[in-house]
Amino acid sequence: MSKLHLAIAAVAVSLAIATPAETQTADITVGISISTTGPAAALGVPERNALEFVPKDIGGVPLKLIVLDDGGDPSIATTNARRFVSESKADIMVGSSIVPSSVAISAVANEAGIPHFSLSPMPFTPARIKWSVDMPQPVEIVGKVMYDHMKVHGVKTIGYVGYSDSYGDLWFNDLKAQTSAMGMAIVDDERFARPDTSITGQALKLIAANPDAILIGAAGTGAGMPQSELRDRGYKGLIYQTHGAASSDFIRIAGKSAENVLMAAGPVMYPEGQPDSALTKKPGLELNAAYEAKYGANSRSQFAGHAYDVFEVLKRVVPVALKTVKPGTPEFRETIRQALMSEKEIAATQGVYNYTEQDRNGVDDRSRILLTVKDGKYVPAK
Repeated sequence: MSKLHLAIAAVAVSLAIATPAETQTADITVGISISTTGPAAALGVPERNALEFVPKDIGGVPLKLIVLDDGGDPSIATTNARRFVSESKADIMVGSSIVPSSVAISAVANEAGIPHFSLSPMPFTPARIKWSVDMPQPVEIVGKVMYDHMKVHGVKTIGYVGYSDSYGDLWFNDLKAQTSAMGMAIVDDERFARPDTSITGQALKLIAANPDAILIGAAGTGAGMPQSELRDRGYKGLIYQTHGAASSDFIRIAGKSAENVLMAAGPVMYPEGQPDSALTKKPGLELNAAYEAKYGANSRSQFAGHAYDVFEVLKRVVPVALKTVKPGTPEFRETIRQALMSEKEIAATQGVYNYTEQDRNGVDDRSRILLTVKDGKYVPAK
């Protein structure tokens, strides 16, 4: 080796020795599987868009986001999750946009021991509870604000139309459990598949049953179709939509039929109406300002809020883990899991999170509001 090469090598070694160890930090790898194509794209696209507004680092450690599309297919979601484990060595997993795919990711996360944030209201079982938490509000909390409104407005009979999958089942089961105790009766239960482009038959059966109110258990653009069909075919009663419909896409798809709908939603859909003391107001205003500046007025979305809120939670729990362990290790993942249970009153756009070993939803009544549509815009319902 020449004297010049030896000199360069010596300088390189001396620089490496002089570099403080604390600056040699690893990335925190976050694997995200969402539905940016397929029937659930109306959910996945705003979730992906929201990632533009999350922090680039937490606690001085860079975040490495790996975003994959699962098209709303649970088998693809499973493949994506396994890639996060084997190829990306993910510290955290996020997803997916719909319940079946979220369940699939949760199974992998719990098998591998990786903290998992679901972006859909996933049912929990003992096999999926240790490593997974939910970002969306649970149906029983969001549903209650609609059922109370039904009761006040004299509703005695209810019709239901929802997805023919686990999301539709979640809402039907909650509707039945809560409203039966309130003296209301379900007179018809209709279902449709997410890719369906018409529910004419189901709409005619519901109208024939003549319920005082109808609850639509669907999400994204899929919620707009039954809304339009029911109104276009003459249904005059109250129509309620779940929080899965809360986005500008619903108004775009349903058009004039969206007027006067009653919609459960997260507070991110109307933070302007919250008191200054509400912990959800500041993050909601910040996200909506950034999101609408880029994607247009009234483009705010329930689903963007869920994805954004993952990182609001991580801003609280990651620094706790970094005090004692480094990313990329099982110890880091376990400490993240423990911090999720110990950190309290974590303010985000969609609620104030207080996770426990038993409560993987972590939110309370501060996580929902009731909206209606007037002149093509969301406003508080009365």
